[in-house]
Amino acid sequence: MKKKGSLLNGLAVKAAGIVVLALSLSACGGAGGKGPDKAGSGEQGIVEFKYPDNPGFDLVYLADELGYFDGTATKPKYVGKVSAPQIIPLVGTGDIDFGSRMVPLVISAIASGADIKVISAGGKTLQEAPHMKYFVRNDGSIKTPKDLEGKTIGFNSFGACAEFVSKKWFKEQGVDITKIEFLVVPDDKQEQTLEQGGIDLAIIHAPFSGKAEYNDKLVKLWSDYDLDGGLGGMAPYSVNGKFAKAHPQAVKDFVTAIAKTANWVNDNPDEAKQIIAKRLGVDVKYIDRFAYVDDLVITEDPIQYYIDILEENDKIPKGKITVKDVYTNDFNEFAASKATAAVEVINPAA
Repeated sequence: MKKKGSLLNGLAVKAAGIVVLALSLSACGGAGGKGPDKAGSGEQGIVEFKYPDNPGFDLVYLADELGYFDGTATKPKYVGKVSAPQIIPLVGTGDIDFGSRMVPLVISAIASGADIKVISAGGKTLQEAPHMKYFVRNDGSIKTPKDLEGKTIGFNSFGACAEFVSKKWFKEQGVDITKIEFLVVPDDKQEQTLEQGGIDLAIIHAPFSGKAEYNDKLVKLWSDYDLDGGLGGMAPYSVNGKFAKAHPQAVKDFVTAIAKTANWVNDNPDEAKQIIAKRLGVDVKYIDRFAYVDDLVITEDPIQYYIDILEENDKIPKGKITVKDVYTNDFNEFAASKATAAVEVINPAA
C-alpha cells in the first residue's frame, strides 16, 4: 500500500506540474501581441508601477485610496520605504518607476546622464500652505538669518529645495553660509532632533511641519513662501525613461489619476488631511494643508529657477541643460485640453 500511495502521490505532483505549466504557457501566449502596456506583472492588461511606500502626503497614496487607478492601465506596486535622497537615483536606474522629489535633483540627474523626465507638476506653495517651514527652539537664541552663523541646520537631503532655496535666501540676507553646518535629518525626525539640541534650525516639510507648530518648545521663523514666494516649492513627479517608452498608456493613466487627485485635494483639503492622518496614525490637527498646481500642468518658471541656481553654484555646466530637457506635458490630458482651448481663443472660428 505504501508503494501504491507513493505512486499516486507522484502522479498527482506531475499532474499539478503539467497544469501549472499549461497555465503558465497560456498566460505567456495571452500577453503576447497586446503591446508594451499589456506586459506588466499585475492583472491581465494592467501594468504595475514600482513606487515607494513612504510616510507622507502623496498623491499616489490618495489616488489609490480614492480609486482613481481603477479601470486604468496601471496600478501601484509598493516596494517599501525609500529614503528621500535615494528616490531620484532609483527612478534613474529603474528600481522604482515614478518618484516625487524636487526639480534640482532631477536636473542634476539628467545632467549626469540619467534617463528620467518630469511628467507632472506637484505641490503649489501658498502662504497658508507652504512647502516647508523653518523652526528653532523657543529660547530666543535665533531670531534672524545672521544668527545662524556657527549653528547647525537640519534638512531632509542635499541637492533639493531645502538646501538651494535656503542658501540662496541666506546669502541675500548677508549670511556667510560657510559658517553654517548642514546635516541630513529625515523630516519625521527633525522636530525631536531640534528639541533635543542635535540641530539648531529644522527645515521641515509638510505634513510633519504641522505637528512641530504645536510644540511649545519650538517656534516657526519662516516658510519657503517668505523666502521666494513659492517659486521653488513645486515637487513634481518624474518617470524612468525606459518605463515611459515601454508603457506610455500606463504613464498617461498615472498622470491623469494623480492630476484628478490633486484637483480633489484642492477642493477637499480637510478630507485629504483625514486620509493622510489615518495613514500616518496621527491626529488630523497635526497634518498641514497641501495645495497642488491645477491639473498638475507643468510650467517652465520653477524649472528655470533651479537651472539658474544649479549653474550659479557650479553644480551643472552652464548651458548643458535647458528647460525642455527636463519635462514634458505630453502625458497630461489636461495640458492638451488647455493647449486646444488656447488655440481656439487665438483663432476663434469665423
